[in-house]
Amino acid sequence: MSASKQSVFRVAILLIVVLAFAAARLVLHNRPNFPPMHSAAMNPPAAEEATSGSATAEAAAINPATAPAPAPALTIPATQSNSPTSKHTPPTTKTVAAPDDTVKAVGSKSAPVEMEIFSDYQCPTCGAFYEQTLKPLISDYVASGKVYLVHRDFPLPMHKYSYEAARWINAAARIGRFPEVEQALYDNQSSWSADGNIGKFVATALSPEDFKRVARMMEACPQDNAGVTPANFAQAGQSAHACPFDASIEKDKSLGNTVPVSGTPTFRFYYKGKTYGPMSGFVSWPIMKQFLDQVLSQ
Repeated sequence: MSASKQSVFRVAILLIVVLAFAAARLVLHNRPNFPPMHSAAMNPPAAEEATSGSATAEAAAINPATAPAPAPALTIPATQSNSPTSKHTPPTTKTVAAPDDTVKAVGSKSAPVEMEIFSDYQCPTCGAFYEQTLKPLISDYVASGKVYLVHRDFPLPMHKYSYEAARWINAAARIGRFPEVEQALYDNQSSWSADGNIGKFVATALSPEDFKRVARMMEACPQDNAGVTPANFAQAGQSAHACPFDASIEKDKSLGNTVPVSGTPTFRFYYKGKTYGPMSGFVSWPIMKQFLDQVLSQ
């Protein structure tokens, strides 16, 4: 190839490169600008109804973003007394039981969060909830002054000794030993549920002197082989010979009916004038802790 032809070839190649570069810049300059994709577009909405045993369902059931105050209505089928659900509607204002001398609570009243729980001491789900979730809650968030845990009695008719257990709890609360006896009953739930010998395990949680005081109060609460049926109280109010703790138990049940409680455990939270819940069923400690951290950060 002659020198002149080589020179023309180089110029042509250079011209092609320049035109290609100019065309690429023109395309980039005229490209439409799409808005950034928000995270909400990539995240599906939380499930409206939780499924038992699912970590995702637990999070949906106890997420403060999905359970604002007021949150949605408690809907639990009557046949699923211990079944968890996340559909609920709490009252917009806190409802407080009438005061009495029976304090069934753990922690400081000045804690920023109050957790109110309605439970049945013979309910297996309540037992699992206490052992796996409430114990670490008490040793961590209650002990550090973040949560005030309030117990409400809600014995279910299907459990033969649940009302009797509530009586022992109230008797212990009268002398300031509620936490110790609550732990003893849950720790040994399967044992006393078989034969109704609740006093045996209450005795292990108290000093001999304190147990005598509690047992003396319980003498006014006779129990037959069929378990407890506070018929006199239910039919005609508290009679002169009724167990002195039945009034407190029935008061808690009446409060629970306004929630409404249809299964145990049922619980709700109060924080800065807002109500979260009610929520029902088992929730693991990691999910509960995550929920409390989110509430406390608001």
